Amino acid sequence: MQLKEYGAGIRAGVPVCVGYFSVAFGFGAMAVAQGLGIWHAVLISATNLTSAGQFAGLTVIAAGAAIVEMILTQLVINSRYALMSLALGQRLGPSVGTGKRLLAAVFNTDEVFALGMARQEKLSTGFFVGAGTVAAIGWVGGTAMGALAGSVLPLSVRTALSVMLYGMFIAIVVPQAREEKPMLLSMVLALVFSCLFVWVPVLNGVSSGMAIVLCTVAAAAICALIFPVEQEVAQ
Repeated sequence: MQLKEYGAGIRAGVPVCVGYFSVAFGFGAMAVAQGLGIWHAVLISATNLTSAGQFAGLTVIAAGAAIVEMILTQLVINSRYALMSLALGQRLGPSVGTGKRLLAAVFNTDEVFALGMARQEKLSTGFFVGAGTVAAIGWVGGTAMGALAGSVLPLSVRTALSVMLYGMFIAIVVPQAREEKPMLLSMVLALVFSCLFVWVPVLNGVSSGMAIVLCTVAAAAICALIFPVEQEVAQ
């Protein structure tokens, strides 16, 4: 039964694999452009599987920031996975043991989580791990191909590839920001704060890793105050 569920997860995860490959290609190329080796980039993708966290971490690494800044950056950016894991654990049910939950947690990315939560049938670890496995193959494979390409392509092409991340974020954020005011405000605030950390004399001395943390927390805090989420009253 689990083998059948695993196959169903693989089939469901193929579109995620294709999407991950294209984004990871940009990460691999950017990592090599920042001075990392090919296998360093592949190792990062194989052990993390988190797009935004990896790109932010690459910025921190390139800036030569302290390990504390790396920890804070990853904690802020990836904190959403804690909430996603709680929801996933409830969907799996109490019969699933700790070992299987830990295995599923390895592949708990935004897109794989969405696949699991949107499934009409009962969610199983076999399905979730199957979808996560094929997604991870796309992510790691894309990183490897991007790193290889980045190591042989001319500097002008590698520089052009480095804007792939920004194109991805624009494609994801802008359509949602046009429909949701909190998303639009958080995007504008993050942009304004980021510019302040570049142009204001005192603030431009803050390291890039700490600037990411401060901008993220400040924008999220302001939006939470302006657009609080109403709690549902239990019947």
